[in-house]
Amino acid sequence: MIAFANPTRFMALTDRLMPWLWSAAGLVLAIGLVMAFRAPADYQQGHTVLIMYIHVPAAWLAMMCYTVIAVSGIGTLVWRHPLADVSAKVAAPVGAAFTFLALITGSLWGKPMWGTWWVWDARLTSVLVLFLMYLGLIALWRAFDDPVRAARPAAILALVGFVNIPIIKFSVDWWNTLHQPASVFRLDGPTIDASMLWPLLIMAGGYTLLFVALHTAAMRNEILRRRVRAMRIKAAAVLAPAQ
Repeated sequence: MIAFANPTRFMALTDRLMPWLWSAAGLVLAIGLVMAFRAPADYQQGHTVLIMYIHVPAAWLAMMCYTVIAVSGIGTLVWRHPLADVSAKVAAPVGAAFTFLALITGSLWGKPMWGTWWVWDARLTSVLVLFLMYLGLIALWRAFDDPVRAARPAAILALVGFVNIPIIKFSVDWWNTLHQPASVFRLDGPTIDASMLWPLLIMAGGYTLLFVALHTAAMRNEILRRRVRAMRIKAAAVLAPAQ
């Protein structure tokens, strides 16, 4: 990572990688969707279980995106990595989108299963808090004209808010909730049949590749925006004495 701390090197590398990232994300998502529609219906939920292949990966990526922001925050505060605050800033809108998708699909799945669109149980409430945290980070970044000045307070806020991630993960174990407990990442192995597990994992892989592609493209755009801003400030400084 140190070798690519230079934004110019990062831009050169990602310029070659972006077509491959978009292609890989599209291919894996297409394979995952085909496998999901060919997977058997659940004996209790019927074809409603198809929502799982959209909802569960979105929920996983919602937490992963915030983890990326938190790690980037450490890079900003500890190592002062020149691309860390860029990574954190552009990951917030992507994470908010995944979290919103998880909330919407969760409601669509909850209505036929629980008989209601929403319940204030620990898992759902903590995911809603995560969505609000994303919005708070986005608002904080936009409150500063200079993104460099916003980097430190945003990093501190992100690290403080990271406490919500383990709460989301273990909420179904710590409290009595309507949400089902973990069925994939378990010490004693998954409880989902392989015919459903593989499509789910492939969809999660597709979501991850999509996030990497979106995140990388957004970082490139943010670097270009900052370069344009620096050029405008420099030009204004040159013209100021003449005026």
